[in-house]
Amino acid sequence: MNHDTPAYGLWMLVVINSAIFIMFAYSFFKPATARDWRTFGSFAAFVVALFVEMYGFPLTIYLLSGWLQTRYPGLDVLSHDSGHLWSTLLGEKGDPHFGVLHLASYLFLVGGFILLSSAWNVLYHAQRKHTLATTGPYAVIRHPQYVAFVLILLGFLLQWPTLLTLVMFPILLIMYGRLALTEETEMRAQFGEEFEQYVRRTPRFIPRWGQRPTSA
Repeated sequence: MNHDTPAYGLWMLVVINSAIFIMFAYSFFKPATARDWRTFGSFAAFVVALFVEMYGFPLTIYLLSGWLQTRYPGLDVLSHDSGHLWSTLLGEKGDPHFGVLHLASYLFLVGGFILLSSAWNVLYHAQRKHTLATTGPYAVIRHPQYVAFVLILLGFLLQWPTLLTLVMFPILLIMYGRLALTEETEMRAQFGEEFEQYVRRTPRFIPRWGQRPTSA
């Protein structure tokens, strides 16, 4: 085993990578309300937890090291590549950065950020006009911003799963679901029948494939 090149304890990389992704998401989401900040704060906590294990201290690898070394003799648990646990568990050979799941993670990440940007643009103009957002991604699902965050989180999990982020993920799903219901209660009070018609034709999170979206 060769540990000449350190894979962990790189705290500057933790700070830089966390800042890049958090600021990137902030530039698209632009939280304004307390609810927005809760949504964004939970996402930021997930990102920091991820990069702490990716470059700082590999808690998951440490806790699983005994089982990993027994199950995969010769595995260098302190190498960066070993942190890509899906690749190890699936028995993939070669550079894990070119594995199927790792490449798929880029689709989730890019798609999530594109959806987040597009949704924010529609919502921003709707809020300025005090109207209901029903165009763009809002014509397909009622909460594209929350779906975008989930896609991004899934992308990260496909790249670098950790025990902490795997525990956080379902908690965040529940949190985003409850926030979506709270938003709908507010929109129903504000827009009344217009919102009810929107609800009837637009699913909450999962698009109705094969059905053309209609705008109000």
